[in-house]
Order: sequence, then structure tokens, then C-alpha cells
Amino acid sequence: MGSEDKRVDKAYRSEAFIGGRDARQIRILAEYLFPESRFDALRISDTIVFWGSARLLPRDVAVEMLEDVRANGGDLQGAERLVSMSRYYEDCRELARRLTEWSKGLEEKRRRFVICTGGGPGIMEAANRGASEARGINIGLTISLPHEQRGNPYITRQLEFEFHYFFMRKFWFVYLAKALIAFPGGFGTLDEFFEVVTLVQTGKIRKRLPIVLFGTDFWDAVLNLEALVRFGTIDRKDLDLFHKTDSVDEAFDIIVRELTHEALAQPGGRW
Repeated sequence: MGSEDKRVDKAYRSEAFIGGRDARQIRILAEYLFPESRFDALRISDTIVFWGSARLLPRDVAVEMLEDVRANGGDLQGAERLVSMSRYYEDCRELARRLTEWSKGLEEKRRRFVICTGGGPGIMEAANRGASEARGINIGLTISLPHEQRGNPYITRQLEFEFHYFFMRKFWFVYLAKALIAFPGGFGTLDEFFEVVTLVQTGKIRKRLPIVLFGTDFWDAVLNLEALVRFGTIDRKDLDLFHKTDSVDEAFDIIVRELTHEALAQPGGRW
């Protein structure tokens, strides 16, 4: 057989093309259609999104690290801080478990208020873990970064996605979300919170979207939003766009009350 008879690759099989600049629109569309098809196949109607630091540890792991540092030397202050911050991991885990147990008790044809995270370690792992312990399916929207770990082991395997484009990942965070809970976190958590609260403030998000900032000491220290009111760059009523709490019970009550008020009767993704 001569070389002239050799078949050429179809366009969609060409890694050079699909991975190149000219096919960027196709890749963006794929990051829209692939999750959508999987959510539809698994009858997922909407979500509760958890955000927070990838650096926080379960309490038992943090305590073990502290004991090792005390015995063998190391960063004692850092180890003590990890133990202190581990309460947020455990609170997140409990809250996700309770919300999953509640949502599983709803008599719905499609799966409602599924726990969704960024899929990484720390707070993200805690939320996926809590949902998994309640025997609920849960979602992990990971992102390809040089330093990012693979998805945590508690994500439902069929619902673990790795995104290339941050904005497509953010789309799927927000479009299906009927509630958002932000635990202590870094730049990524702040970015996600500020983008969403801006969309709510400006009316780009029209659905009722309860936002809970969990960890009053942390958020009061990090966000001096009263200063924005004082300088006149936001209105005082803008502070009502979100709730702050330190209590799993209160966070659970806020979310369930808000979801029951409106979202329960309005399934599916929407702005």
C-alpha cells in the first residue's frame, strides 16, 4: 500500500488542532457541554456550593502533626495554627453531611441541592467528605494548575471534572447553585465570593441566592466592609447580601429556610 493511501486524521482527532489556538472555542464549548451532559444523565437539578482554603486539615491529622513537631522539632506556631483552624474542616464536614441528609429526604424526581466544591483538599475535601458520609453523590470542579492536587477521594467519580478555563469552572459553580457557603480561604475564595456578591448586587444574578460566610472572627478580620460603607463606595444594605455565622446549626437553618422559601419550587439552573 502506498503512502498516498494513508488516511488522514479527522479534525476532532488531531491533538495539535484541538489543543491549539484555533480550537479555543471548541474547548470552551466542551467545558460547557461535558458537565451539562453528565449532570443531566445523573438527574442533578441544582447544588449547594462550598468554598474555602485547600490548606486546612482534619483535626486528627492536625493534632498528629502538632505532636510530631513537639517531639521532633519544627514550626510549632504553624502546627498550632493548623490545629486551631481544623475546626473549620470539621464544621464544614458536619454541615455538608446534614445538608445532604436533608436534601436526600426531599421527594423530588431529580437530585436537589447536591454538594459541590472545587474538588481539592482542605475545606473542599471536608464538604465532599461530609456529603459522602451521608451517602450522597457530590461534585468536584477541579482546575488544572501546576501546584493543584488531583480531586479528593470523596468526590463521586462520575462527577469529578477538571477544567482548563477558570471562567467555565465559575459558570458551573454559580449556574446550578441555590446557596453558597464560604469558609476561611485565600485569594481564590475571596475572588469567588467577591465575584458572586457583585453579580447579586448588580442584578446579574436574579435568583434568590443565600450566601453564608462561615467563621466570624476570620471574615471580620479579613473583610473590613464597614469601611466601604463609611467611604460611601457601597450602601449599608449591601451588607445584607450575605450572612455571617460561627454555628453549624445556624448555617444549616439559614440555608434550609432560604431554600424552602423559594428554590425548592424552582428546580434547575438559572441566573
